[in-house]
Amino acid sequence: MAGFLKMLFGDTSSRELKKIDPTIRKIEALADQYAAMDDRTLQAETPRLKEKLAAGASLDDILPEAFAAFREACRRVLGQYPFRVQLIGGVVLHQGRIAEMKTGEGKTLTATLPAYLNALAGKGVHIVTVNDYLAKYQGELMGKVYRFMGVSCGVIIHDLTNRQRKEAYACDITYGTNNEIGFDYLRDNMAIYKEEQVQRGHAFAIVDEVDSILIDEARTPLIISGQGDKSTDLYRRADDFARTLSHITVVEVDAKESQDEVEADYIVDEKHKTATITPRGVTKAEAFFNVENLMDPENATLLHHINQAIKARGCMRKDTDYVVKDGEIIIVDEFTGRLMFGRRYSEGLHQAIEAKEGVTVLRESKTLATITFQNYFRLYGKLSGMTGTALTEEDEFRHIYNLDVIEIPTNMPMIRTDNPDQVFKTERGKYMAVIRKIKECYAKGQPVLVGTVSIEKSEHLSALLKREGIPHQVLNAKHHEKEAAIVAQAGKPYTVTIATNMAGRGTDIMLGGNPEFTARADLEKAGYPEEVITEAVGYNESSDETVLEARTLFRQKLQEYKAQCDKDGAFVKSVGGLCIVGTERHESRRIDNQLRGRAGRQGDPGESTFFLSLEDDLMRLFGSERITGMMDSFGVEEDMPIEAKVLSGAIESAQKKVEGRNFQSRKTVLEYDNVMNHQREIIYKQRADVLDGVELKPRIQDMIREYITNTVSGIAEESQTLSREQLARTLQTFAGMFIFPGQQIIPADRVSNLTPAEMSDILIDRAMAFYDEKERDLGSHVMRELERVVLLKTVDELWMDHIDAMQELRRGIGLNAYAQVNPVEEYKRQGFDMFEEMIGQVRERTARLIFLAKVRGAEPQRERVAKETSANGAGDGTITKKPIVKKKIGRNDPCPCGSGLKYKKCHGRNAQ
Repeated sequence: MAGFLKMLFGDTSSRELKKIDPTIRKIEALADQYAAMDDRTLQAETPRLKEKLAAGASLDDILPEAFAAFREACRRVLGQYPFRVQLIGGVVLHQGRIAEMKTGEGKTLTATLPAYLNALAGKGVHIVTVNDYLAKYQGELMGKVYRFMGVSCGVIIHDLTNRQRKEAYACDITYGTNNEIGFDYLRDNMAIYKEEQVQRGHAFAIVDEVDSILIDEARTPLIISGQGDKSTDLYRRADDFARTLSHITVVEVDAKESQDEVEADYIVDEKHKTATITPRGVTKAEAFFNVENLMDPENATLLHHINQAIKARGCMRKDTDYVVKDGEIIIVDEFTGRLMFGRRYSEGLHQAIEAKEGVTVLRESKTLATITFQNYFRLYGKLSGMTGTALTEEDEFRHIYNLDVIEIPTNMPMIRTDNPDQVFKTERGKYMAVIRKIKECYAKGQPVLVGTVSIEKSEHLSALLKREGIPHQVLNAKHHEKEAAIVAQAGKPYTVTIATNMAGRGTDIMLGGNPEFTARADLEKAGYPEEVITEAVGYNESSDETVLEARTLFRQKLQEYKAQCDKDGAFVKSVGGLCIVGTERHESRRIDNQLRGRAGRQGDPGESTFFLSLEDDLMRLFGSERITGMMDSFGVEEDMPIEAKVLSGAIESAQKKVEGRNFQSRKTVLEYDNVMNHQREIIYKQRADVLDGVELKPRIQDMIREYITNTVSGIAEESQTLSREQLARTLQTFAGMFIFPGQQIIPADRVSNLTPAEMSDILIDRAMAFYDEKERDLGSHVMRELERVVLLKTVDELWMDHIDAMQELRRGIGLNAYAQVNPVEEYKRQGFDMFEEMIGQVRERTARLIFLAKVRGAEPQRERVAKETSANGAGDGTITKKPIVKKKIGRNDPCPCGSGLKYKKCHGRNAQ
């Protein structure tokens, strides 16, 4: 029925493409007009189009002219003229949608068209890539066209200074990775001064490989951490204990089975990647750690460390989940196979793995700021993206990001052959078939790209190929440095490349090889430094002699290699193009499609085949047991492949199960983070107001009034009038803040009959008078700086504590499910109460510190105020300069108590 309706009405993509067609026709109609312009006239289009926008035209109004002008600029500067399908993709991106464009269709060039158009509005455009290499390469290459058209372009990569980052974000168009741009946002919201912030807003983002960034990485939030203060010794002791335990591994724990009957100390659930200690294990733990009852609340920390230790040993696999490199545990991205430098598992799992592997156990970190990618990218006024595979996740894009997916037709017909899956009974039989296929391709010179799901599997396959004497390259997280160069050459004759998952994603595989990468390699061999090579390849203008010398060599080599690559490319086409060999189905169909999509670019020939076994993780954990039984009943041999619709259906069903589970996992992460996100927006808005110079005095004085009123009410409890004891407690609470020894602030005849409201009024009057006196003595400028820094530091430190508290709440909130309470709803309710309590603490601490912070000597520099004002109550909160030493305190000297007032207005008030 769905197929019939599609034939009758067309699908969403085809209907939307028909609506876009008139705009594309307008762009194409302007081609001759722009081709006839000289460079200066073409470049003058940028200021002309900006003037039209200023006069009231919309971006949609000027789109045809902007696209046509920039298209012509691409031809002149790069020698690349965007195809019609790239114009279509550019319009889709400008509309704030996802353009699904097959591999090799030129997504990098496509993104430049809407980027240029939106840059004309002057609000900034962010083009987000999956790694530093692509950000740098694309930013430098496309930056040449932008600069030709008078539009600035910056690149955000690791190791830039704050000043360099600010300059890059100030450009009209900025390239950067999702991690770098996201972390910059968090750091901006930890800044003490506005000029320390580097970003300038979130107007429009184009996300390259949008499925990888917005879906695959969406389960891992961005976290900025600081050093915690917890000891690391317990991690080692817990690991010493865990290594003495026995365990059993099951595909899925049956909740009906009693753990008392299990002959093991803990159970590993492979499907859900959990480890659960059994009663037998608990008994051993109590003996090992000499505790009476491990489940007692006072042993919660010990139990947590034990749980993480058995998870590290039972669930986390070296060279699959992580690698050990230079004495560190580096996480491997399960989707891309890349090393995730700087990322750490949370809740002590990373420390447990460090203890397991015998490397230095680092202290558990404290979260300073965090946000999920979902909530970060939803900050943008307009969001769009590109990928080769998005339709399988269309529901998630629409539900989470409100993004449509539009399928863009290919420029040339797709002629790649996608062979049926070859399914084997055992993993050994599968690898035998994979080796046979590779040998067959290698014998005729056909290049092969082999996809694996882990480092461990890629190295196993490499060992098998070495045994057969077949030369090959291995590209996995252990050898990531030359990733793009290796992948770019995977289309050369007689080349076999083994790659984990989507390694090298974003790099085109050209049949016959990529002459530019080969020429660059020659410059590296010649000893030219990276910065010289970058300019030499022609992306930046330069008059430096070394650069010009390298550029001459590069262009000479480029011509030589281009001729050879063209010749090799013709040969590769004649033997069938690039052959893709998948050695296992990934959890996501989309990632399998990404691997397939590496072949058959721009009408090239190619083929793909997946070799699977019933022992593969996907089939073992999520497949059907009846398939194994079926193969047994048919007497299928180890190396005999099976091609059957029932098998293909079972595989797809297994993948859909995992996709559904992962989608639910990401939805859950988002549901919890939405609670924090609402709170984060309030806090960050308050910080932004402070940095923007909002008048804080009325706000802080309101905090003081509320703090005094709440404190008096709390001491009075239900009393109508304050007793002498309550009065003494009240005065003691504010002593040293705005009440000092020898001061009589309550008339003697009122001591015995003051109501809480009257007492509050007296204290508020005294506090406001002291506040004004302090401001007169310090000067308005210093007082404003003090207000600003005290409020910012108070908010920041309490917000950090609140993040930790919310993480602890979430860690235990799942237990509410046993009480038939929705955990997310309970998290919202308790989280709201905790946030309200934190806001109350902000008021109280700010009010106290504004009185307790001390300024000695002359007016301080603002950096000193920021550095030395204590907002956590630790220390005395002093802003110090070299003290003024006098033998006798003059009436107009600063009071030695440090209040900031003159001696005659403070402790010298009663000293005559």
